[in-house]
Amino acid sequence: MNLLLVAAAGFLLLTILFGLIRVLRGPGSGDRMLTAQLFGTSGVGILLLLGFALDQPALVDVALVFALLAVVAAVAFVRQHGLPEPAGTPMHEKPVEEQPHDPAHGPAEDTHDR
Repeated sequence: MNLLLVAAAGFLLLTILFGLIRVLRGPGSGDRMLTAQLFGTSGVGILLLLGFALDQPALVDVALVFALLAVVAAVAFVRQHGLPEPAGTPMHEKPVEEQPHDPAHGPAEDTHDR
């Protein structure tokens, strides 16, 4: 059973190596952030598997700390770069410029909510 857990940890380590290729080739910061999330998730999995295989409960505690750090990294990334808005949302539309009021055409209409 321990050999199976160590083999699974080795497979997760292999996924991290493939993730390094994505970091180096990634065209955007979003790709790199997703790879960092892969590192965090795989790292937690590796630590949990090794903790059970080697009967080391301290590795489970370290895995919990890694999981918390992965969440903090994701939140920091989103706060720094923001989430992309889909095309057609009000953020991408040009603001309507207010036209100067011409008194010859009657009173100005107040269209703003109060």
